[in-house]
Amino acid sequence: MYNKVKIYKYSVALGLCLAVVGCKAPAPDTATASAPVPESFSAAATQDTINTAAVKWNEFFKDQNLIDLIDVALKNNQELNMTLQEIEIAKNDIRVRKGLLLPQVGVRAGAGVEKVGRYTSQGAGDATTEIKPGVETPDPLGDFTIAAYANWEVDIWKKLRNSKKAAVNRYLATVEGKNFVVTNLIAEIADSYYELLALDSQLDIVKQTITLQSNALEIVKIQKQAARATELGVKKFEAEVLTSKSMEFDILQQIKETENKINFLLGRYPQEIKRTDTKFLTLLPASVSAGIPSQLLMNRPDVKQAELELVAAKLDVKVARAEFYPSLDISAAFGVQAFKPSYLFTFPESLLYSLAGDLAAPLINRNAIKAEFSSANARQLQALYNYDKTILNAYLEVSNQLSKIDNLQKGYDLKSQQVDALNKSIDVSNDLFKSARVDYFEVLMTQRDALEANLELIDTKKEQLNAAVHVYRDLGGGWK
Repeated sequence: MYNKVKIYKYSVALGLCLAVVGCKAPAPDTATASAPVPESFSAAATQDTINTAAVKWNEFFKDQNLIDLIDVALKNNQELNMTLQEIEIAKNDIRVRKGLLLPQVGVRAGAGVEKVGRYTSQGAGDATTEIKPGVETPDPLGDFTIAAYANWEVDIWKKLRNSKKAAVNRYLATVEGKNFVVTNLIAEIADSYYELLALDSQLDIVKQTITLQSNALEIVKIQKQAARATELGVKKFEAEVLTSKSMEFDILQQIKETENKINFLLGRYPQEIKRTDTKFLTLLPASVSAGIPSQLLMNRPDVKQAELELVAAKLDVKVARAEFYPSLDISAAFGVQAFKPSYLFTFPESLLYSLAGDLAAPLINRNAIKAEFSSANARQLQALYNYDKTILNAYLEVSNQLSKIDNLQKGYDLKSQQVDALNKSIDVSNDLFKSARVDYFEVLMTQRDALEANLELIDTKKEQLNAAVHVYRDLGGGWK
């Protein structure tokens, strides 16, 4: 009866201790709910759920040369390979967290010697202790041990399990981070490839213009000899030819730098980039279907990464809050121990074993735990705001690119008409110049305007092609 009362008293005391500790654990902060994603990207957009993001990258692009470049980059790109190592690091962290849930078991073997004073409680006890007849206690006293031991923290408050779940979510977040790198890498290679094609086309235009200007220069020289033109006209045409030739070398340098940029993305040293010989202005941008904005939550790797990091941050708060509660540690040992190696396996005299449980809870100095909890709570709110920002950024990127595609098409149509008019005006101005009906200045300005318009038209075509790639990237395509 007395033992029952004693156990009851201890249980009540322990329960009160746990209750006091539990009441002092603070609650995590909460943030306002995120604004819902709009139902469409614009007022005129439809609710069609067909989404280009579902198309694989090697089906989205039709140029085999570009497909080959992307394929090499996905194998050799250094940044992508660095991201893959981050995934391995996160995977190993899961193994660490999983190991903490299991008992720590080990084997220990040790030997030592101890000499204590004779006139001490231990020395007097050792000297007067009779082990068995004929066996004297050695002096100094040896200590030889072979034992197995185990330690285990019982996961009462799910602290370790939540820590493992957080590690799993961070691992999945790194996988999504890798997917985001892949998406951007593919888009960057496509951008550089189309820039290279545009520079090739601009180089052809400049060379054609140099030929036209050189022909006009010869005409002016002939007219000067016939006293129908002046030295000023000759020098003006010479300066224009030199300007165009200088532009040719500028474009050649840009081509070299663009090729090297692509080679860098492919993780290789400079070499010529194989590209299509199709006329650049005849290329058509890929058709895209934006679907509905809510699909961004499933398709965009950066959105999914932010979501997983938010889940992990919430679990971190639970882990930090569990530090306010008592922890239960169980330790055990089993083995043999003796003062001489020959007695190690003398049973049961050399047998040792132990089993202990420790229940500890922070009561007084908890500032460090409070600070860690506050930091975890702040990181949770930070992850929530980052998630909201990522969704908003994804929506705006798609909206901007869809609008850009529409406006670029309208601008390209007008620029095409402008180029056609200016190209025809070159022939007209040359005919008029030969018949002395216009002066050299009008011919120069006509050729200059035509050159600028042609270069701008090529730039617009490049922006069209890149805009389609950017929509594909912003919708979350490319990583599948």
